[in-house]
Amino acid sequence: MKIAVFHQFLDNIGGAEIVTLTLARELNADIYTTNVDFDKIKKMGFNDLTNPNRIKSIGKVPLNAPFRQQSSLRKFRKLNLRNKYDFYIIAGDWAISGAVNNKPNLEYFHSPVNELFAFKLYIRENLIWWQKPIFDLWVYYNKFLYMKYLKHVWKIVCNSKNTKDRIKKYLGKDAVVIYPPIETSKYKYEKPKNFWLSVNRLTAHKRVEIQMKAFSKLPEEKLIIVGSYEKGSKRFEEYKKYLEKIKPKNVKIINWDSQKALLKLYSECKGFITTAKDEDFGMTPIEAMASGKPVIAPNEGGYKETITNKTGILIDDINEDKLIQAIRKIENNKERYKKNCLKQARKFDIKEFIKKIKLEIR
Repeated sequence: MKIAVFHQFLDNIGGAEIVTLTLARELNADIYTTNVDFDKIKKMGFNDLTNPNRIKSIGKVPLNAPFRQQSSLRKFRKLNLRNKYDFYIIAGDWAISGAVNNKPNLEYFHSPVNELFAFKLYIRENLIWWQKPIFDLWVYYNKFLYMKYLKHVWKIVCNSKNTKDRIKKYLGKDAVVIYPPIETSKYKYEKPKNFWLSVNRLTAHKRVEIQMKAFSKLPEEKLIIVGSYEKGSKRFEEYKKYLEKIKPKNVKIINWDSQKALLKLYSECKGFITTAKDEDFGMTPIEAMASGKPVIAPNEGGYKETITNKTGILIDDINEDKLIQAIRKIENNKERYKKNCLKQARKFDIKEFIKKIKLEIR
């Protein structure tokens, strides 16, 4: 079966992009996208995909929102690959318009577009007063388009029960849950060194400032934050500057460099910390558990489906003081989590993901 995978842009690598690249590699599929950073894709370990014949750009889009998203939606709406492929997988939210001309298809939802639904009010609250009515019009218009294009999607699959509930709430549709793939065999456990680890896309809803404030009160502890962000994007740049401004001396922010370097950090950290708001699923905690390391996370979203009291700590209404308490609790019991973390991570292995996806596209 000849398959094409659609993703809105591949110039910044996060969990959603890893899913797209994994689908292409495991299904021997081609990827259609807009902006591409082949160097980042290579550093992620997908060397076999760094070929323009496997990843095809349908045209570049701007770096800043909302022009970036709007341009992607328009380009995928015009994309017509009819009869070139047997099946189409839409793996990026703003590529949904590609469903109109390309069938049969399946959409793998990481979440119904957060800017239009789940995080709409959160985003609006952080806008200047004159931007709010413009944002409201933009949301109204794009909701209309989104629901229009959704009618052309044949099958709906999503990354978590949390996302399944959002799809039902906002779109009125049912979905099949297939958890994202983690290549667990690549992750190793090493004796912990003196640092905690956090891996985030540097955006406001990741709430990285909570980590900063907690570690400012824990001078004896160290935190390494591996942050990826879209260079040139005003939203990303502003949040990164804010974090650097409030960063205490015992916190180090490093840019994501390569998957090899990241695997080493996972293997050697004391434990993993994430503070993301209502995360759709969250692949990084699974990667930490695949390295035998305990996880501290908010008791929200997809984290509730993956983290147990045997693999870490979930915090209700997370803040810096509660995060400090959790860090101290794990600090005294790091080793006891290892066996259960490794066992839990295997439930999300790449083999399970591909087996279930193949059942949906046959």
